[in-house]
Amino acid sequence: MNPIIVVTLVVFAAAALVALVRIVLGPSILDRVVAADVVLTEVMCILGAEMVYNQHTRTLPVLLIIAAVGVFGSIAVARFVARRDNPQ
Repeated sequence: MNPIIVVTLVVFAAAALVALVRIVLGPSILDRVVAADVVLTEVMCILGAEMVYNQHTRTLPVLLIIAAVGVFGSIAVARFVARRDNPQ
């Protein structure tokens, strides 16, 4: 395996591990949501790197779905936190 690929995967794995720790230990729900977004971004980066390495575009729909889930999830949590902080 190419050493550049190994280094890339190690960096992505380290970043995902730090984000998973933040998901588990995060003091607030917003910290956990940001960490979950980081994990989703890591997955997208790994899939994109795999697409470049293998020279295909078969996983492009998966990337779009992951991006949509991340955006809609963040919006939903932000609305939930806004309503919780400002009850009427």
